[in-house]
Amino acid sequence: MEIVLRALVVFLFLWAITRAVGRSTLGELSTFELLLYVTMGDLVQQAVTQQDYSVTGAVLAVGTFALLTVALSWTQWRFPRSRDLINGRAVLVVRDGRLEEATMRRQRLSVSDLLVAAREQGIRHTNEIQFAVLEADGRISFFTREGDESSGAPEKPPQS
Repeated sequence: MEIVLRALVVFLFLWAITRAVGRSTLGELSTFELLLYVTMGDLVQQAVTQQDYSVTGAVLAVGTFALLTVALSWTQWRFPRSRDLINGRAVLVVRDGRLEEATMRRQRLSVSDLLVAAREQGIRHTNEIQFAVLEADGRISFFTREGDESSGAPEKPPQS
């Protein structure tokens, strides 16, 4: 039972740390998922090298992590209002070409990181951006301004 309690404490600690540290741009894995996988690998490694006295200890710890992960997922599904607390919420970091500096400061998103992400999307200047959203997983979604009304195909075909 001590192993299950230790696993619960570590799980909650890792969850709290990832929420406190903020968002990351680690690609497809969220920060929490990366820490979770590294920790589970370490727990199994300890059992394999017999630093822990039994494989049962590793199985209990990893099983507890898995059950808690499923519990968080179920909680989000069952209680949609809990999603913001568990995963975080997307925040607006650029509005009409102007940086939301207070939001960026709270999220610890530097201007240079924002500009790198914009350039990766083919955006040259911030004034091209209508909205930029820092997603809960750390990615940045950009919405650019539409071209002027005279460009593109006409809405009505010319009448003959």
